Order: sequence, then C-alpha cells, then structure tokens
Amino acid sequence: MILADQIKQGESKTLELKESLPKNDHIAKTVIAFSNTSGGKLIIGVNDNREIIGIDDTMVFDMQDKIASIIADSCSPGIMPEIYSVNIEGKLVLVIEVVRGNMKPYFLKSQGKTDGTYIRIGATNRTADLDTIAELERQKRHISFDEEICYDITFEQLDISPLTQRFETIDKPLNHEKLVNLKLIKTENGQTYPTNALMILLGKFPHCTVKCARFKGNTMSVFTDKKEYGGDIFSILENTQSFVLNHINLKGEIKGLYRTDTYEIPVSALREALINAMVHRDYVNQGRDIKVGIYDDMVNIVSPGGLPHSITMEDVFNGRSEARNRVVAHIFKELGLIEQWGSGINRIITACVEQGLQTPKIAEQNDFFDVEIIRPRPITTDYYRLEDDKQPEWQQELPQELKDLLEQGLEHEQQELQQELQQELEQELQQESLYGKVLGLLLAGALSTQEVSTALGQKSISGQLYYIINKMREDGLVEWTIPDVPKSPKQKYKLTKRGLAFYTLIKVKDKK
Repeated sequence: MILADQIKQGESKTLELKESLPKNDHIAKTVIAFSNTSGGKLIIGVNDNREIIGIDDTMVFDMQDKIASIIADSCSPGIMPEIYSVNIEGKLVLVIEVVRGNMKPYFLKSQGKTDGTYIRIGATNRTADLDTIAELERQKRHISFDEEICYDITFEQLDISPLTQRFETIDKPLNHEKLVNLKLIKTENGQTYPTNALMILLGKFPHCTVKCARFKGNTMSVFTDKKEYGGDIFSILENTQSFVLNHINLKGEIKGLYRTDTYEIPVSALREALINAMVHRDYVNQGRDIKVGIYDDMVNIVSPGGLPHSITMEDVFNGRSEARNRVVAHIFKELGLIEQWGSGINRIITACVEQGLQTPKIAEQNDFFDVEIIRPRPITTDYYRLEDDKQPEWQQELPQELKDLLEQGLEHEQQELQQELQQELEQELQQESLYGKVLGLLLAGALSTQEVSTALGQKSISGQLYYIINKMREDGLVEWTIPDVPKSPKQKYKLTKRGLAFYTLIKVKDKK
C-alpha cells in the first residue's frame, strides 16, 4: 500500500501521524513500541485530520540527525530505523520506519526494562506490564506460553480423562510418550510436570472460562439469561455453542415430504468463531476471559489478546496463520477441530454469505479480537431500541463536535469499554456516581477542574474529584485541551469518543 493511502486510513497499530517533530521521549517510546509489536511508521508532517501539512525541506537533514541521535541515546537494545523523506502532493513528509525487532523487549534506558518497556495497542503506546515483558522474552526465544512448564502442580495430581477420552474417539490412544511428543508434559529433576497447554486444555487456570449472555435489545444494559462455563476446553466449547443456539431462531422449511430446520446463522461459522477464540486467545494475562453476547442484531464473540505481533488483519484475510498458543492449536488440529491452518476466518465469512447474511465484522480492537456475526433481521444504527424514533433529549443538546462522533457510530468503543471498564459500567448502571456526573457535565463542552467542581456544588476542589478526573483521563474517556502543556492555567478537559460511548451506555438505564 502506498504511503498516501496509509495516511488516509489514519493512525493504527502500525502508523502514527504527527504535524511536527514530537518531544524526544515520545519519539523514543513510539519507536520502542513499534519494535516490540508489529513494526510501524511514524510520519511527521500530517495533522490530526490526516491532511498533509509537510515540513520545511531545509530542515530535513537536521531532523534526521536529531531523530537518529534520540533513538541511539534513549533505546535499548539498539534500534536501527530507516529515516527518509517522501514527497506527497508536492509536500515533504518525514518517515521513521521501524521493523519488528528480534531482540525484544526494547525499552527506554532512562526508565529500565521494568518501567520503560512500551508496546503498541491500537493507535497508542502503552507501558508493558510484567506479564507482557515475559511474553516478549518468550518471543525472543521463539517459544510460546503454553509450551512452558507449570510448576504449581505435578502431572500425577491431574485427571486428564477429558483429554484421553477425546483422543480415544479418534482411535489415537494418549500414552506417556504421546503426551511428551505433544509437549503436554515435561520432566525436570526426575519430576513430571504439565505444561501450560495441558492446564489450559483441562481448564485448570481460573481465567479459562467463557461468559455468555443474552441481552435485551442491542446493548448490554439488560440481560435475560447469563451463564459462565468452566472445565475442560472441549466442554466449554460445547456448552457455549449450545447456549448460543438456544437463543437464536430456528427456521423450518418443508422440502418435499420432509421438514428441514436451519439456524438463522450457520452453525459451522459459529463453531469456527468459538474455536478460533479459544485456541488463539491470550492466556498470559489473567483476569480476562472470552465473552459471548447475543443481541437482537448480532452474535458477538470477544476474546482477549489482539493478533500475534507478526501478522496483521490483512494477513489474516489472505489466509496467513500464526498460532499464539502453538501446543493448544496442534491438539485441536490432531483432534480434527481445526481443518486447515489459516482457513478459519474465511470459512466464517463464506458460510455466512452463502446463507444470505451480511458479511461478518471481524476486527482487532486494541487488545481484543472481535467477531460479529450479523443476525438476519433489520439492523438499527441506534444504540438502544426506543418505542418511537425520537432522539433522546440529552443527545439533542450535544455540541456539534459530539453529534458528529455520535453519527460516526460508537459500537466499537462500546465493545472495548464493556471489556476494559466492566466494573465501572456495572457501578454506573446501578447508581450514578461522581464518575458519571463529571462525564455528564462535559457533554456541554470543555471544562477546567475548577469549573467542574463549581458545577458539582463543591466549595473547593475535592481530592476525590482530582482522582476521578485523572482516572477518566487514564481510561481514555476525557483528554486535555492543551496536551503539550499539562499544567497550563488554561487547561481544560473535554470528552473523547470513548467518553461519549461510555455515557451512552450508562444512559440506557434511564429508558428502562
């Protein structure tokens, strides 16, 4: 893809746009994040509206030297980006192109590995936690998390009958030698331990669960049924599929003398999407699980962990495969649950299209993988169903900037928030707190901390308000109006698209 087309698509995991040369530490963090993730380009000379502003051509060489020095002085291990200029529409932009490194983790020298390792999540740089740093170390050694030994329990303490029974059904006895060859057990100092893969297959980690819910309407505000499934991974798969099928429509057709029943979405597509979620999800970061939501307009499957850093969505649609959990994936292939590497996503799409459905929406959403199988019924672009078509009063009073964001659609942001800020959402849906009240005030426009405090009727700015506003900014719900000068006396806070999406979700309760 040519550079101009990449710019038109906007910022992403592999692209960052800046109007002018950013501060030294921002350049270093972005280069480090690209190196630790999927590589990428930092382009200077493009504004926030994706318009090519260009740079002063007399400063190109000085800027190149400065950037090279910043990266050399700030990053460890050493990173060697390609820095070059490109003429687009008669204007010059500067490109810092970084390839995915093989000496991960890369980090800021001034902060050290523990605090200074950055990764790319969506279009932002994020500080890597210890689990992520450990995963980067594994990538350097070319091993996966599920290959490592789990020392918490010995192999003799485990009941592996759920796995042996599966292999018996395909006439492949699972003896000790087979367990070793499949990398399900390893022996160290005379003691045999399971690998993480075996623990995952048997469902022994607390986060090896799937949460299912049938929601009323098109949002998650009200559910009519909810289940959480644990146990071995095969039982979870069967139970989850049954839950979905029990909550979607079954169509009966008479063909000749016989009646044929068909689910409104292809069972093969549903099963493929569920297998994909369970095999390729991120098992490293605990506290996150797969979520399956059934709405009036779609079946949504969200699994933790974006794509492996070595591939992009374009690669996925072209049939390229990269297993995050190599041992688990190999077991599913052995059992015939995976037909052919790299074919799953396209099979989901083909099955839905052949049944006359809309093409499923399949995307990497920051640190999650999202599959939306569209149900065959009229689709509404509203965020909740109303008895009439009248727009809610609070939406009518929004500034034009926020109305424009509303028109663009907030579905992706809402799905991210339901995963990332689930606790905050549940609290606000029960009873509005200071968190929700501040968001409501910012609907009218940007406000300073003092203006928010006054509007809340506080005599002076409370410590709780300071905490809430900082948390909202960290959560990406609000942002500074003067980001380059955080402590400016003219500093104010304004609502982001994520913030508007959050407020839209919590306002649903007013319609119940």
